[in-house]
Amino acid sequence: MANNNQQNQAKTASGTSIQHVKQQNAQQNQQQQYGAEYASETSAQHVKQQNAQAEAKKNQQNQQY
Repeated sequence: MANNNQQNQAKTASGTSIQHVKQQNAQQNQQQQYGAEYASETSAQHVKQQNAQAEAKKNQQNQQY
């Protein structure tokens, strides 16, 4: 009977597995950390330069037609 109570404690009243939710939260935190690291390595100046070049190329192509 004690073992049955321990199993019931691993779930919420609605039947959600607490361990499963903890695992999902841990995975989500790891993904957010990766995203933050990636964003910190992105050079805003470089992105602006690439955007300007793409816009200039687009304008050249539009003028040809």
